[in-house]
Amino acid sequence: MPFQTIYSSGTGMLGMEKKLNTIAHNLSNVETTAYKKQRVNFEDLYYDNLRYPGSQDIDGEFAATGIAIGVGTRVTSVQTNFAEGSLSETGRDLDLAIAGEGFLRVRDQFTDEIFYTRAGNLSINSNGMLVVGSSHTGRPLEPQITIPPGVQKVQISDDGSVYVVQDGNVDALQLLERMQLATFINPEGLLRVGENMYRETESSGAAILNDPGINGTGTFKAGYLEMSNVKPVVELIDMITSQRAYELNSKSTQTGDQMLQTVISIKR
Repeated sequence: MPFQTIYSSGTGMLGMEKKLNTIAHNLSNVETTAYKKQRVNFEDLYYDNLRYPGSQDIDGEFAATGIAIGVGTRVTSVQTNFAEGSLSETGRDLDLAIAGEGFLRVRDQFTDEIFYTRAGNLSINSNGMLVVGSSHTGRPLEPQITIPPGVQKVQISDDGSVYVVQDGNVDALQLLERMQLATFINPEGLLRVGENMYRETESSGAAILNDPGINGTGTFKAGYLEMSNVKPVVELIDMITSQRAYELNSKSTQTGDQMLQTVISIKR
């Protein structure tokens, strides 16, 4: 059985390595706007059943329990936790947090794909379009919202209405557009593509568009940003326990190697 000990503990080391990499990724994004933490899920592998429960022996007696030797573990998924992060007040008119469920839609200028994000750090690019991210590399909102020339102030209400103030008349708010939010039946099925963006998949289901505050959809909160939902203390504790699990599996591998070495020396 030394070989099985080595292989089983090897699967544990591989699994813990993936978990530690995921924890490190979470910690590196503690300050990333609207970042959603990830969690590694495991399952045990197949069993070598030396005796099945309920089997009969030569005397006709039924075995109350069986003998099953497991062969290790594997990672089944890396799950995204979409719990809402805390809201941080910035006082900037174009900063937008989503309180509740929902994603902003953006369009990639190069691939023409639609992406989804909860990062609401909006900017106005050189063409006057509202974009998510910096004014140089940000992706425009979908549908496109263009701020006309001469605007002194942009105001976004909780229901997604975008107002502008022109000609210095602060009392004359002009409704420009109204933004909607996208929700999904299974948001955990979204594909992470980096840059705070997600892509729709068959697993997530098609995007469901709603006005903010309708059918359980969240609302906007201007002048705020959603922070990462990573809790550093929890991640650090998880990192310590995962590291110890890795060390235990490494020790099991060494033990299996010593057993194998003993078997080989006896056979000589």
